[in-house]
Amino acid sequence: MIYLVATPIGNLEDITLRAVRVLRECDAVYAEDTRHTLGLLNHLELKKPLFSCHEHNERERAAEVVMRSQQGERIAVVTDAGMPGISDPGAAVAQAAILAGEPFTVLPGASAVLTAAVLSGLPCGRFCFEGFLPREKKERKARLQALKAERRTAVLYESPLRLAATLAELCAQLGERPAAVCRELTKLHEECVRGPLSALAEHFKEGARGECVIVLGGAEEAAEEAPGLSEQLAAMQQAVAGGEKPRAAAKRIARGMSASALYNEFVKSGR
Repeated sequence: MIYLVATPIGNLEDITLRAVRVLRECDAVYAEDTRHTLGLLNHLELKKPLFSCHEHNERERAAEVVMRSQQGERIAVVTDAGMPGISDPGAAVAQAAILAGEPFTVLPGASAVLTAAVLSGLPCGRFCFEGFLPREKKERKARLQALKAERRTAVLYESPLRLAATLAELCAQLGERPAAVCRELTKLHEECVRGPLSALAEHFKEGARGECVIVLGGAEEAAEEAPGLSEQLAAMQQAVAGGEKPRAAAKRIARGMSASALYNEFVKSGR
């Protein structure tokens, strides 16, 4: 069996009882950074064979993980923090297991995406996860264009070194939006700064420290364009011809102006 195991994103107390049991019982652990995972295992007082599985060797390691599972071993796959496969190595292992027909499962746990979405206070009944924005200019422009029309709350990762510039860019490209920057989640100096994008860009202009998550409010629904005066007067005429009283018709039809203003225009038009 292959286990994709979520690990704490900061506070080591967020490890689950199930994750501890699987790490204790597994035959080997494949980790994004073996040095980082060694610290977690030491904290849990566990000793396990550690093997690297990072972005540069993930496909080769995925085949190895599947082979070892086929031979009867129990293999745990972890990243430095959070859920394997979410902006971290892990997806290749899942894909290789599916192609080989080898069973695997996922152990839920700490997640920077979910923690930040809820902590932001923004609506998260429906939201999307964007990960890191592309660095390549053309791809980045396309992604920002898609976000411009995105009405769901969006969660993005960003480097503390690029945080202020990205916040300013989001404001320039998408317009002012409510947002939040969640920093150092679950750690001693956890911080969530909420406000409009422009204010957040100003707040972090001197830089930031630690892991950062941006939670971006969705685009507002475009207001329905009000019909012009001539169209409203025509609708008034049709309503009055059908027996409706002019003031009642004006109250029902008026868009972009008061009912009394529309009524006066109707009277002046002599219709």
